Amino acid sequence: MNLHLVSDATGETLNSIARATVAQFEHASITYHRWSLIRTRFQLHRVIEGIEAEPGPVLSTLVEKGLRGDMETACQRIGVPVVHVLDPTLTMLQEQFGEKAASRPGRQYVLDADYFRRIDAMHYVLAHDDGQAQPGIAEADVVLVGVSRSSKTPTSFYLANRGIKAANIPLVPGLPDAPALDDPKCPVIGLTLDAEALIEIRRHRLRMIGAAGTAMAARQDSGDYVDLESVKAELLWARRLCARRGWPVIDVTRRSIEETAATVLKLMEAWHDRRRKAAETPATSA
Repeated sequence: MNLHLVSDATGETLNSIARATVAQFEHASITYHRWSLIRTRFQLHRVIEGIEAEPGPVLSTLVEKGLRGDMETACQRIGVPVVHVLDPTLTMLQEQFGEKAASRPGRQYVLDADYFRRIDAMHYVLAHDDGQAQPGIAEADVVLVGVSRSSKTPTSFYLANRGIKAANIPLVPGLPDAPALDDPKCPVIGLTLDAEALIEIRRHRLRMIGAAGTAMAARQDSGDYVDLESVKAELLWARRLCARRGWPVIDVTRRSIEETAATVLKLMEAWHDRRRKAAETPATSA
């Protein structure tokens, strides 16, 4: 089946909605047609030609009334359904705010303070990946810790896209703890996973390194890096370290990066709530 995603902005909203909904259909075979930055009638005409050539339902985030009307008329003529996915939410918020929506495309992508905060967070993650620039970790919003290949870096980058400055520090048995972890000014959260899943990830990484012709792959492949008992001991050591420090741990074995990041955000919120309540509680005299 053809599915047309028509957006007046980047199309990320539609991509997320389509991915979330289509995932509920085990036997669906979908051919996606993505039409982004559609803001003129000329551009919409090309979209309509594409829908005529390969008919299928349309999901739309168009907000300009004229383009929406043209789209609806064309879809009715072609005989395909069209759903404006933002309408239910916009209608509800208009009623709550007592204000009519502006209907201007791409307003979520303006270069405002939130945009620059995300860019700043991305630069921060690049500078503080894998334990780099530890003095700057005092500026972090969250620190992720875990053994090698436990999804610390991709989770950090996903959080940066939410404007979160996420540093990450590897936990390595036999090495002293990073000084930045002695008195953290932000939440520290551990990431862990099943030993066999971790070994598979590490082996894949080593194959990639080996393809680049380095000697490190063979050296690590023959050592503790991918030995099952050694990896189990490494993960147990890391869990015990987190428990001693009072750091919560997320098992990422069956979690997507998005799910891991969402859990990190919840744990960050809980950490700040505890700090705020502690600050509000008056000290009792002896």
